[in-house]
Amino acid sequence: MRSIIPDYLADALFRVEPDTSGQPAQYIPELAGADPERLAAVVATIDGEVYGAGDSDAEFTIQSISKPFVYALALADRGFDTVLDKVGVEPSGEAFNEVSLEHDTGRPLNPMINAGALTVQSLIGPWNSEPAERGERVRQGLSAFAGRELTIDERVSSSEMDTAHRNLAIAHMLRSRDVLTEDPRTVVEGYVRQCAVLVTARDLAMMAATLANRGVNPLTNEQVVSGAVVRYVLSVMFTCGMYDAAGDWATQVGIPAKSGVGGGLIGALPGQVGIATFSPRLDEHGHSVRGVSLFERFSSDMGLHVMEIPSAASSVVRSNQVQDGERGATRVLRLQGGIRFAGAERIIRDAEEIEVDEARVVFDLSLVYSLDAVARRLLLEITRRLTDGDQEVYFVDPQGILAHTDVGAAVVVDELEGAVG
Repeated sequence: MRSIIPDYLADALFRVEPDTSGQPAQYIPELAGADPERLAAVVATIDGEVYGAGDSDAEFTIQSISKPFVYALALADRGFDTVLDKVGVEPSGEAFNEVSLEHDTGRPLNPMINAGALTVQSLIGPWNSEPAERGERVRQGLSAFAGRELTIDERVSSSEMDTAHRNLAIAHMLRSRDVLTEDPRTVVEGYVRQCAVLVTARDLAMMAATLANRGVNPLTNEQVVSGAVVRYVLSVMFTCGMYDAAGDWATQVGIPAKSGVGGGLIGALPGQVGIATFSPRLDEHGHSVRGVSLFERFSSDMGLHVMEIPSAASSVVRSNQVQDGERGATRVLRLQGGIRFAGAERIIRDAEEIEVDEARVVFDLSLVYSLDAVARRLLLEITRRLTDGDQEVYFVDPQGILAHTDVGAAVVVDELEGAVG
């Protein structure tokens, strides 16, 4: 049976297509000539499925969508403290090309605005890296996020450099405050080439899915950056990625996102999907008009807002019953779903009902699909206390949720019958 997702995406494109407001970026000659009718939407799951509609394989330059990925590379290369010492993480509330610097330190407010992105560009690779080495590190890093080799559009790079007067002014300001420590023009040239990397909407969706998948590319299985780096990057994307429209975006769409003046727009929903759209007409903030409309639709239709209220933590305990068997009373707690702190806390409360004359306690994990580190520690502490009280504890774990976990005196079995007896 044909998947319904491409049909849904095609219908979404059909609904936004009549909106011809906005225009391609006019201040860069090569971008001003973009075909304004191009339109695409792609969804990539964290297990590698990719669904697209429209011009999903049309190439365009990545522009500012490169910022979160290059920021991730800088964090991986230089460490959190080094990067944070040069670039803050506070929303600027201003346009992408404003000179938003802290008054006392001169640091750019965040890495998503141009001042921050220029600074981040200077922090790529090992210390004392040459500009060419940094450039190749960026290209290779973006390629790893996309899962294929990406190239640079030299014509766009040249066109942007010819009109980079404001970025050059920002870079000179950063140099005057010792935020940059090298030739400002060299940094701007590196940044311009970073923005001129050619991608498709399909590439961008996979790059976003890599962020959604804790830094692991779903196609290549390469760990591009660590999960800790991704958490940092997605946090900054959520608060700063849409510039002076970040507040509206956070409330209306609620997906960590980044736009580019080439017409691209990405969103990464942790643990679920990466989404990308492409349409060159831009609004006053520099965001794709149709792309914003598509994301609003996706968020509403599919419940993708990160603040969407999840299932109540109490639902992780499917049932809590006492069963009588040949070996006496057995307390069986059937658990389900993805268990995090709140869910584990509910399990603790249910475990408090266990009586001392219930010789055996069974935690049935058959319907559990994930157990985070905190929940795991809490569950093991419950186990320790029960076994210290001379009660037998069994885990029914056919999916191997507790694989490579020291469960102490507890016993792990594949079927409930093996625990209840």
